[in-house]
Formats: sequence, structure tokens, C-alpha cells
Amino acid sequence: MLINKVYAAESQGLGLAEAAGLNGDSEAHYNFLQSFWDYFQADMISSIPITICSILVIAVLIERAFFYNRNSCDIAFLLNNLQAQLEKSDLDGARSIAAQSRSITGEVAEEGIRLLAVQKEDFSKAYDITVNIVTRKLQQYLPILGTIGAIAPFLGLFGTVSGVIKALWRMSLGGAGSSLELIGEISNALIATGYGLAIAIIAVVFNNIFNNIVKRYEDDFLLLKLLFMSFMEVNFFESGFGNAAASSQASSSAYDEDEMDEDDIDDSSYPDFLQ
Repeated sequence: MLINKVYAAESQGLGLAEAAGLNGDSEAHYNFLQSFWDYFQADMISSIPITICSILVIAVLIERAFFYNRNSCDIAFLLNNLQAQLEKSDLDGARSIAAQSRSITGEVAEEGIRLLAVQKEDFSKAYDITVNIVTRKLQQYLPILGTIGAIAPFLGLFGTVSGVIKALWRMSLGGAGSSLELIGEISNALIATGYGLAIAIIAVVFNNIFNNIVKRYEDDFLLLKLLFMSFMEVNFFESGFGNAAASSQASSSAYDEDEMDEDDIDDSSYPDFLQ
């Protein structure tokens, strides 16, 4: 038995580490990369899926970082310029300013200006459809990060469990030095858990960062909507009061005040909440 050999060596003045065949030199020259490569080769059932997850995480990080950086926009500057043009009722100028921003926020602003000019009554619904389509583009590939962040630790744990099972099975076969081999195999098996946790942490952190970026884009789209609706409501009420005055004059010339009923009043020119 190994334990008897250790006791005998200790009685001869050797230390526990020396008796077990471990000394300071071997521990100082521990090679993590070699241990990682040994784990990768010994347990490909877990190492290959985790490696695929790591490649996907890196690809999504690079793609999304370039995408968000390319579509960055100074929303305060854009809103001020759009407001200045809309106050002058210059829709072409406002559309030109939105196009010059060369960002996804500018594209939404450009589409909002177009809707403001041609579809005032259903502007809010049409604008929300545009925002939802753009939001899907902003959230593209982010579910990959969320999924990997959830499953990578379990893949690593699966690798560790399978590695420990193999080590215990080999130890059950007996043989000299089996306990030392068990320690080494368990050490390599634990690399799987660390590997999975490292990938999961990176995926979760950047998934939260990118989701916060998407949330800021959604806030920018809401600010644009409020800006457009403020000018739409002004024009709407002005036209509504003009139509109401014309209809009241026509009704007064056709009917007498005493004969008018509430059902005879044309309130189609007023907003829904005033009808």
C-alpha cells in the first residue's frame, strides 16, 4: 500500500511530499497549458463543446462591438437639430440631418419624419412597428451569449464528473502509484469546471453590457417619438380647430340653434379622447 510506503519513508527522515514522489522542483515547474491540453485530449466530450462555445462568444463579442460602435450617435445633438428644422416645418431639412448621422438612430429618425409627413393619424403605430424591427437588429446574436452563459458551467461540471469517474475507475484497478495518478487526473478534471466558468462569466458580463446598450437605443427611439408627436399634435389641433369652425358655421346656416341636437354635431375632427 502507498500509505505504508509513505510511513516507512517518513521514518527514514523523508518528508511527506518527497515520500509521495512530489518535491518542490516538480511543483514549481507545473505547466498549466500542458495540463489543459491533457484534459482536452482526455475528455473531448466536454472540452469540444466548451471550446465551440468560447469561439461563438468571441465571434459575437467582436461582431456586436463593431456594430454598436458603427451605429453610435449623439442623440442630444440629433434632437436639437431635428427640433430646429421641424420648428421651421422643413421636413426635407430634418430628413437630411437624420441621414447625415449615418447610424441606426438616424435611420429611425428618417423613417419617423417620413411617417410624420404621410401618416399622421396612425403615426404612433407605424413608428412602433419600425422601432420593433430595428430593436430586433440590435438584439441579434445576444441570445447566443445568454444561452452560453447558462449552459457553459454545466458543460464544465459534466467534464469534471466524467474525469473523476474515470480516475476512480482506474484507481479501482489497483497498482503502484494509483493514488498519485488519481490526484493528477482529478486535478485535470477540475480544469473542465474552471474552463466552463470562465466562458460563462465572459458571456454573462458582455450579454448584460450589450443589453444595456440596446436599452439606451430604445430610450433614444422613445425621445424621437416624443419629439415627432409633439409637432404632430400641434399641427393636428390647428387643423382640427379650423375644421370645427367651418363645420359650426355650416351647421348654423342650415339649422336653427333650438333645433340642433347633440347627435348633429360633427366631432370627427377632434381627437378620440375629446369625441
